[in-house]
Amino acid sequence: MSEQATARAIIREAGTSYAAQAGFTLTDKPSQLYRLLVLSVLLSTRIKAEIAVSAARELGAFPTARRMREATWQQRVDALGRGHYVRYDESTATALGNGADLLLDKYGGDLRKLRKKAGGDVRRIKELLREVPNLGPVGIDIFCREAQAVWPELRPYFDKKALSGAEKAGLPKDAGRLAELVDAADYARFSAALVRLTLEKGLLEEIKAPA
Repeated sequence: MSEQATARAIIREAGTSYAAQAGFTLTDKPSQLYRLLVLSVLLSTRIKAEIAVSAARELGAFPTARRMREATWQQRVDALGRGHYVRYDESTATALGNGADLLLDKYGGDLRKLRKKAGGDVRRIKELLREVPNLGPVGIDIFCREAQAVWPELRPYFDKKALSGAEKAGLPKDAGRLAELVDAADYARFSAALVRLTLEKGLLEEIKAPA
């Protein structure tokens, strides 16, 4: 199987984004970008991805920074609890409230204004994202991996986990060379799929198994 064919198979079988798993389609709109940010905050913690995704789905009841700020702390805790995000529910509920305050105060709740402030500089986007409470390096990588679908200046974004998955699949461990294997429109799904190869044992064997 050629590298291009391998890449296509990986996308086809494992290219579901975290956003899609959490029940929303990412577009360059304030609400969807905010939901991706919340999802990235939840995934920053040492917790199973499926639990973070489930909690993000529940927090979809507060799809904007303003709605998140207007929700009570207990409402946020309850939503996290319904998603079984119970170990860090109280601290995360506080962080989400503080993060909503920050976004509203600095960007009017619109992450596109953060993007504009960064002026197309990926490093600056990441620096500004670091100001969001509880959004660690892992979460920033997740946000950028998925946001590259709607923010072209992030492309190609293949972080260490994605590159590790590429190496596991026998593909180039180089972002530039990986980008040559698929269309730019598929970078986000390709990156998500490569991360899944890193995290899920046996997935690569399933993809490569004869039909």
